[in-house]
Parts: sequence; C-alpha cells; structure tokens
Amino acid sequence: MEHVIGRSINLALSHRGREALKAVGLEDEVVRTGIPMRARMIHDLDGKTTPIPYGTADQYIMSVDRRKLNELMLTVAERQADVKLHFSHKLTSCDFEKREMVFRTQGGSEKTIHTDLIIGTDGAYSAIRKQLMFSSSVRFNYSQHYIDHGYVELCMPPTDEGEAAMAVNYLHIWPRNEYMMIALPNQDKTFTVTLFMPFENFEAIKTKEDLLQFFNCNFPDSVPLLGEQALAHTFFDTPAQPLVSVKCSPYHLDDKVVILGDAAHAVIPFYGQGMNAGFEDCLILFKELLDKYNNDFSKALPAFTEYRNIDVEAIADLSHRNYLEMRSDVNSVLFRIRKKVDNFLHWLLPSRWVPLYTMVAFTRTRYHECIQRRMWQDQTIHTIIKVAVAGMAACVLIPLVTRRLNYMHWIVHLADRIQHIIT
Repeated sequence: MEHVIGRSINLALSHRGREALKAVGLEDEVVRTGIPMRARMIHDLDGKTTPIPYGTADQYIMSVDRRKLNELMLTVAERQADVKLHFSHKLTSCDFEKREMVFRTQGGSEKTIHTDLIIGTDGAYSAIRKQLMFSSSVRFNYSQHYIDHGYVELCMPPTDEGEAAMAVNYLHIWPRNEYMMIALPNQDKTFTVTLFMPFENFEAIKTKEDLLQFFNCNFPDSVPLLGEQALAHTFFDTPAQPLVSVKCSPYHLDDKVVILGDAAHAVIPFYGQGMNAGFEDCLILFKELLDKYNNDFSKALPAFTEYRNIDVEAIADLSHRNYLEMRSDVNSVLFRIRKKVDNFLHWLLPSRWVPLYTMVAFTRTRYHECIQRRMWQDQTIHTIIKVAVAGMAACVLIPLVTRRLNYMHWIVHLADRIQHIIT
C-alpha cells in the first residue's frame, strides 16, 4: 500500500470506534497493534513537562497506525466470499435513479456498475457527495470551512540505543497559543510529529536558518530529538496541508444511496473523533437502525440522516473548540483547576457529573447531548461560584455593618448623656 507523504499515519482510537470494531470482531486485533495514551503531556518553553490525564486511571485512547488499520480491514474484507475489491477505479458519474455508477480505470477505459445500494465512504472530497449536490432528486445542503491553519508532518526517530525518544504512553503537546505541535507514539519507537499553525507562519519560514530559529525559540526541547538535518529536509520537502470541515444534509437519497464518515461530515482532527465518528456511523446504520427497521433501507436511511445530523455537526463544532484548548487553554492555570474540579465531581457523582472529554471519548453519549450537559455543568459551576462569592462577601460585610451599628448606638447614647448634663 502506498504511503502518502504529508498525511498523518496515526489515528486516535477511542470508545466509539472500538465499539464498532467489536461488532465486527476486530477490536482486539486493532488494539493489540496500538499504543495506549493515558494523558496529554504538555511541553513548556523551558522544557518542563506536565501530564494532564484524559480521565480515570483505566481510561485511555489508542494511537493506531493508519496504514496497518487500512491493511487489516482490506484483508478482512477480501476474505468475505461476497466481496470483490477493485483498485485504481475513479468514479466519474452516478445515475441514482438507475442505481448506476461509471468508473474510469487506470488504463483509461470506462466500467459501468449496477448495484442495489450505493454507499459513499470516499472521504472529505467525496465524489458521491458531489453527485448528490448536483442531483435534481434531492434538496442538498452543503457547506465547507477551511481554517486558516495548516499542518506539516515530521518524524521523531528512536534514540541511538533504539528506544523511544520520549515517554511513550502520552499524546505530547507543545502549546504555543497561536500554533502547536503534537507527537503520537508508534510501535517502531518513532513518534509521528505534526506542526499546526497559520499558513502565513509557514510561508514566513524560507530557509533552514529561519526554521531552526523558529524551532529553537518555540520548541527547543524537540530539536535534538528530531535532528536538525531531518527536520529541515522533511519540512521543506512537504508543503503545509489544509484542514477542512464539511457539513451537509441529507446523507441519503431514498433507498438508493447513503454517504458515511468524512464524505458526510469531515471534521478537523483536534478531538480525535473523525475515524471514531465514521465507525460509529456504521454501527448506527448497519446494526442499530437496520435491526430496528427490519433491514428496510427505505426507512433506515432517512432515519439515519435525521438521527445523525445533529450529532456530527456538534462534533464538528467541538473539534474547532478543542483546537483552541490544545494550543492555548492548556497553558492556563484556570483550565487545569477546572479539569481537577471536573475529575473530583466525577469521582463524587460518577453518574451525574461526567466531564466533557470523558463523554466524547469514553462513552457513546450523543455528541449534541455532550454539549448540552457541558453547558449545564458550566451554569452549575458559575452558580456555585456566585453563591460562594456572595457568602464570602457576607462574612466580611456583616461584622463591618454590626460594628458600624454598635458605633452609631454608642454615639447616640453619648449625645443623650451630654444633653442630660446640659439640661
């Protein structure tokens, strides 16, 4: 399988994705080749590192090799008697009414395929989705948003002793407010390192000297681990890639076609939910809804659009918000205090108070409900703070007022005495 330079080879696997893999008997095999990440490891400018756990001691996400996962799933699919794989076929057109697709092969010839159901899982730039957009049979809503930041992928090799250059069971983050760098561990003792920052910052780095000055100023502890020569070679050999999110609806047309995963709801990668949401699509549609509607696609597909749209738009919004958290908020003392408060309340009230990240990564709570519950938590904490401030103010003011009243009483008493003496 070809490795595409500039595309992250790591995926973050969490509960939603694992549940979908479990349903097809692949969870154990995928987890066995992944690496647990139990916390974020924050790298300060001075080289100090601070772990921020994702949740409780038994909660972690997995760093999974994209290539290995693709190869495993293709191998399993190939073993199925009713599955036939075709490579290097480009979709050129669809006729949904005829349930017909036309492909162009690598040799330039065309091949027409007829099918009962067209399933588009062809990514953020989906050709199936494009055909839906221009179909007269569906009122299709679509929007896409490119953020002003791009990314470049780097590689941190093992040490000379063949060991990992940093602590392994962490997602390492260098948060620098306007930009950040992250590193995820691999089985071969390397780290996949990704630099995210505005395109204008990438464009300002024109020479090796510019690059090393930038890294020594912003990520000094990473330079000896990446290696100056390798860093410069990879950085200038790989153009910064864009980051896009996609929102659209509906995801289906009658019982003829449905789009899933990034084709339906591409998200920027900062909540680690792109793959997990795509896998959960499959679990919802092909397990839960088809069971509910007795394998009737004419009912299951509309139900999928109606059920899923609000959730995947919610995770798109959460992903944008989490980028700010990862590159900036984690530097804040208030952020870390809030994390401790959330964890304490979760320990105290495990079923009533579940932190936002825990709901998203370690449960199948619907994404839009995660946001609603977080809003309730914020309001509750704000109310507690107001009551506490009012209580402290009362503790200070009541003695002052009491003393003032006593003082006024003494003055009145003194005035009465004086008047009595005079008269």
